[in-house]
Amino acid sequence: MSDPGMNRRQFLETSGRAAAGAVVVAAAGGTTMLMAPDGAWAMTLEALNGQEGTTLLKTLRVIYPHDSLADQYYAAVVAALDQDAKANSETEKLLKDGIAGLDQAYQMPFVELSEGNQLRALETLQGSDFFQTIRFKVIAVLYNSPLVWQAFGYEGASFDEGGYIERGFDDLGWLPQPPDDASPPVEL
Repeated sequence: MSDPGMNRRQFLETSGRAAAGAVVVAAAGGTTMLMAPDGAWAMTLEALNGQEGTTLLKTLRVIYPHDSLADQYYAAVVAALDQDAKANSETEKLLKDGIAGLDQAYQMPFVELSEGNQLRALETLQGSDFFQTIRFKVIAVLYNSPLVWQAFGYEGASFDEGGYIERGFDDLGWLPQPPDDASPPVEL
C-alpha cells in the first residue's frame, strides 16, 4: 500500500481503545462511522457527521432511558434519522439545527454536559419540530423492534397465535402472585 494513512488493523486497534460506554467516531475517505468501543456494532453516517450522530445517540438515551438496552438499539434510530436526512434536505437542516441548539444550550457540546443539564437542555426543545421528529422515529424504530420487545419481556402480537388467554396471559414472573381474593370467584 502506498497510502501513508492508517491501515485496517491500526484503525481497529485504536478505535477499540475508547473509554467503556463511549461511542467511537471514525472518518476515513469521506465516510463517517459510529461504532461501539468493543466493535460489537458499527454504522455508517451519510448526511450527519460523527459529532452529530453521537449527540443524537446520547439525546435518545436521555429522552428514552433504558439501562437494559445497549447503544446498538439506539444507533438503529440514529441510522434511520440519518437516512431521512439524506433523503430530505429539510429534515437534514432540522436535525443539524436541533443538534446545534443542544450544543449551544450551555456553550459546550451536549455529550459533555452532566445528565441534569442534558435533560434541562432537552426540556427547552420538547415542543420543537426537532424533538417531535426524533420522538416519532424512536416509536417507529426502537419500540417496533422485536429484539427490544424481548428485552422488555413483551412477546409480540398474539392475534395470529389465538390471543393471550391460552398463551401467556398470566405468566408474569416479575410480579408477585396476587392473593386469591384479588379476583372474583370462577363460575363453572
